[in-house]
Amino acid sequence: MERDSRIDLNLFRVLDAIYTHGGVSAAARVLHLTQPAVTHALRRLRDHLGDPLFVRQGNRLLPTDKVRAMMPSVQAHLKGLLASTHAQPRFDPSRLQMAFVIGFRDILESIALPRLMASIGREAPGVRVVSRRVAADEVERELGIGALDLAVDRPLRAGERISHRRLLDETLVVAMRRDHPLANQLRRSDYLAAQHVTVSPLGESSALDTLLGQNGMFREVRMVAQHYFSACQIAAASDLLLTVPKAYADHLSTLLPITVQPLPVRIRAIPILAYWHDSKDDDQAHRWFRERLVKSITGAMQPTPQ
Repeated sequence: MERDSRIDLNLFRVLDAIYTHGGVSAAARVLHLTQPAVTHALRRLRDHLGDPLFVRQGNRLLPTDKVRAMMPSVQAHLKGLLASTHAQPRFDPSRLQMAFVIGFRDILESIALPRLMASIGREAPGVRVVSRRVAADEVERELGIGALDLAVDRPLRAGERISHRRLLDETLVVAMRRDHPLANQLRRSDYLAAQHVTVSPLGESSALDTLLGQNGMFREVRMVAQHYFSACQIAAASDLLLTVPKAYADHLSTLLPITVQPLPVRIRAIPILAYWHDSKDDDQAHRWFRERLVKSITGAMQPTPQ
């Protein structure tokens, strides 16, 4: 019997999702379908093309030679189709009913999210925002499987499918209680001789201490806290110094009895970047949210004029 030449184009969306994300369950999450639905679609496409399409290796589905050969064309056509459909209706954020999941450090969460929610609250009342802490080595995988929409962090190692945008450069200052003996002047020798509180959710050595050690400088870390807010409270109530991004220190100096001094050690400003999977590049809803998030972060983190 001659095979029916007609084919449901949605099957190619399923093929692309499995190819991109490496499995049926990940594809189901991205497409907002059940796993049985994705498995059924894959079976239909296998029958139509007369090829297994994927073979299992461990926890991943690896594409056959046929799939690898056809995917550049499939992805180009899908991108063109999506672009044409997005071009038809005018994008209206007030109609969105969805959640965006972002990977944030607590500093950004506390000073950028209030701005973000104020910005999108009236414009898109159906949008929910979930902020999560994600380990740096998990960001690429989380973005790839669709568990994370965006991540904002310092420079990360990421593959070619991860898009990024540099947002700003973060500078460090030293926070201490207002009547601290070093509140009026902080020299490098004072800084290295003092006792410090640092922040690390997992308790590991900070990147700053690694940099100082590489230059033959060492400081005494008396306490390691999980969050910057609690660390600032500790600094406000003790003789411990806290090295912290300037924007956050300026923000907390209006809430806590702390003062801020320049870091007396030459350290390069730290780039802050936004990361997302390139499959979201042309998604209008994602692009809209991405721009709102970027504006909220850059507005919150701009240095305070001296």
